[in-house]
Amino acid sequence: MAYLVLARKYRPQTFDEVVGQEHVTQTLKNAISGDRVAHAILFSGPRGTGKTTIARILAKAMNCESGPTPTPCNTCGSCTDITAGRGVDVFEIDGASNNSVDQVRELRDNSRYMPAHSRYKIYIIDEVHMLSIAAFNALLKTLEEPPAHVMFFFATTEPHKIPITILSRCQRHDLKRIDLAAISQQMEALCRQEAVSISSGNLWAIARESGGSMRDALSMLDQILACGDGQVDDEYVTNLLGGMDRQVLFDLSEAVFASDISRILAAIDTVFKNGQDLKRFYADLLMHFRHLMLIKMDARPEILVDLSPNEIETLARQVEGVSIAFIDQVFTLLFNAEASIRHASQPRLAIEMAFFKIHQITPALPIDLLIERLDSLLNDPNLKPAPGIVEAQSAYGRVATHPPPDAHGKLIADRHTAVPGPADNGPSANSDRVRSGDPGVGDDAWGRIIAIIAETKPSIAAALSRSQLVSVSEQAFTVALRDNDYTMNLVKKNLAMIEAVCRENAGRGIHIDFSGDSADENHAATAKQTANDIRQQLLNHPLVADAVDVFSGKIEAIKIR
Repeated sequence: MAYLVLARKYRPQTFDEVVGQEHVTQTLKNAISGDRVAHAILFSGPRGTGKTTIARILAKAMNCESGPTPTPCNTCGSCTDITAGRGVDVFEIDGASNNSVDQVRELRDNSRYMPAHSRYKIYIIDEVHMLSIAAFNALLKTLEEPPAHVMFFFATTEPHKIPITILSRCQRHDLKRIDLAAISQQMEALCRQEAVSISSGNLWAIARESGGSMRDALSMLDQILACGDGQVDDEYVTNLLGGMDRQVLFDLSEAVFASDISRILAAIDTVFKNGQDLKRFYADLLMHFRHLMLIKMDARPEILVDLSPNEIETLARQVEGVSIAFIDQVFTLLFNAEASIRHASQPRLAIEMAFFKIHQITPALPIDLLIERLDSLLNDPNLKPAPGIVEAQSAYGRVATHPPPDAHGKLIADRHTAVPGPADNGPSANSDRVRSGDPGVGDDAWGRIIAIIAETKPSIAAALSRSQLVSVSEQAFTVALRDNDYTMNLVKKNLAMIEAVCRENAGRGIHIDFSGDSADENHAATAKQTANDIRQQLLNHPLVADAVDVFSGKIEAIKIR
């Protein structure tokens, strides 16, 4: 007898033998037991997950001599004929090659005749989405109201291509990708029956390559067993599958966490010299760091179905001493570089550049610890402004006492600014208050002068608000003004008007010193330099850098109080 591949030799013959589709097989078993099987059923799902197999088992269950039964005997004439593919009342049709309207019309005409010796005449149409629109239309009426002895079982990998008029006439069952653990266990059982030895790690590698398809997994296993002569090692399986030794991924992530750029480059070089697809390697690498992130976050086990128990343990050990913030940093950089690497003409250089960036980042602190340390940073005595900074800043103008005008040109006076009442409009009242010698009174008087000027000349008042009141005597206000040329020229041009307002409202003149005192200038320069040093110290502080990285932000301004 000709050799049967594993996918055919061990094809499930009962619902209980189907792997990973219990939600479909149990529903069908219940429907058979309750005599509620639909006359048209659609099985959809990825390739190699059991669509046609389940349709065959259902056909046997409906036509079994002891049935309809959820457990076909597989020994009667009907069951054996269906298993062998020679059942005269069960027609398996390939929708890709029998898709014309004439062929469907012939099927429709033949369906009116009674089955030869079975209970039902059953049509199994594989890849039914390949039928033409005209063929679907020819099938509509028969599909909706078939003869009592006819049943239709459809299978497709692309249900979205089937017209809605067909879908609405079928009971639909969606098959899912088979769990990798279930595929691995099934292959392990088959290897025992075949008396061959293959490690569980290799079985996981085959299951992972299958993408959830049992047929693909058994085809790869068949190839490996045929070439391995009964004994298979890990390197042999890796080379035969055309994949990559996953140990490279573990070595590379360990090197990243150890900040060992030499080991990182060596791992990339190994992949390159082995002739493996670097773009596929990068995709596997992204998935590897996804798994590291999920394990660090204590994700549910069912999310990690792609990993074997040994791999999960290894990854858990790797992330023990690594913060989730750092893993997120690495994963984010790798993900952001994925598009450029996928389209790169030299993917090796692109991958190495991505890891150069990763090597330069500083591991970020956890957010709760970062916030705690930022709070302590505010109380760091080494970062507090030196004594005199606030006072030195006031040398540029008593802005706090005499704020600039608002958008409407009116002065925004603070709580210390005197608001003149009806009885205080005369110069004598002002003179009495100034002559008291109280510095606060002098400040109030000068603030009133600026407020009066602001009513008609807001730009000049804004310039004067940048000045500093040095002293107040019986004869004049002494004011120091050190600002840009525009401000000082504006005040010089309007000095006569300012003098007149002072004499009319305060009974004294004004002396404005535009030269400045060298000591004050040195003090101001020193204070400014100290403030700049503090800003630079904060910008370079590792906690601030961590905060920027964690929150993906930027520093807009630093205010020193």
